[in-house]
Amino acid sequence: MNKLLLFCTACFAVATCLSLQGCEENSIKLVVDEDNTKVDVLYGGKLFTSYLYPNDLEKPVLYPLYTAKGTTVVRGFPRDPRQGERIDHPHHVGMWFNYGDINGLDFWNNSFAIPADRKPNYGSIRHRRITKAESGTERGELAVECDWVDYQGAVLLKEVVSYIFSGKGDWRIIDHITTLTAQQDTVVFADSKEGLIGIRVDRAFEEPSTGPAIFLDAAGNPTSVPEMNNEGVNGHYRNSEGQETEKGVWGKPAHWVSLSAEKDGEKITLAIIDHVDNPGYPAHSHARGYGLFAHNNLGSKSFNSSDPLFQLVLKRGESATFRHRIVIKTNGFATDEELNKLEAGF
Repeated sequence: MNKLLLFCTACFAVATCLSLQGCEENSIKLVVDEDNTKVDVLYGGKLFTSYLYPNDLEKPVLYPLYTAKGTTVVRGFPRDPRQGERIDHPHHVGMWFNYGDINGLDFWNNSFAIPADRKPNYGSIRHRRITKAESGTERGELAVECDWVDYQGAVLLKEVVSYIFSGKGDWRIIDHITTLTAQQDTVVFADSKEGLIGIRVDRAFEEPSTGPAIFLDAAGNPTSVPEMNNEGVNGHYRNSEGQETEKGVWGKPAHWVSLSAEKDGEKITLAIIDHVDNPGYPAHSHARGYGLFAHNNLGSKSFNSSDPLFQLVLKRGESATFRHRIVIKTNGFATDEELNKLEAGF
């Protein structure tokens, strides 16, 4: 009888251990580090991303971003430059949310590279406080409050943001939900291609370049993007309408857009999924072959001259809410069916 009891106890201990290991693998832990102005997000004890809000950035970002296997999917520059990557557009850092024309101020293009005499033309997003950092066995949530301010610190918008982290196995999912509330008599989001939720991807996710190019921001400022070595560069865009490549998806409205590439033998898909309740749904794609992957609910005519002009106007105290789902899939590219299912469940 004692032997039977010992055997049963051992079986129970093994089952409990395996169960706990399964929970640990799917667990999502948020680690607040206010001294270093960041919140680390850990999946199964491994870093997935960090919410960063240092003073040297003009907006909070999620950086870096890793697959379930630990492969980085975003560019290192300007925070951690890596050999062989592009060093254009220094305002492209990890994943972010902002816009290029609000009451005439450019929040999108602001960075350390803007000359001091031109800074009054730009806006910044200032992190104010963390209101929730909740870990869990299958999901975690970070909630923060931010102010969208002009050069002198006057607040145009108050922002309440939730980042909901989920996914297991080969999938990582971030639901980004933000509510913007006007703090001035009138806040106008003018029609601009510079927005709205963006990711600057690793070199592998770019399309092979066919030559140097020059891109203009909303103010007409040029940025040179040189031709580079295309070794390992194999990014491929596809949207919910079946359109493909940068040429096919750029400026087109779509429920979702995906960007797939093989990096170091790992087949990876990134996707941005729009929400049916968003203003300007479905969003236009601001996806570029050189590595900018963005979805824009507030640009219309700026993408296609034949489209109607889009404007979002908020009076003091009025709010607008935007919801986007970010997907990172590894160990095989995501299919249309899988992305349509994630959209339906969003």
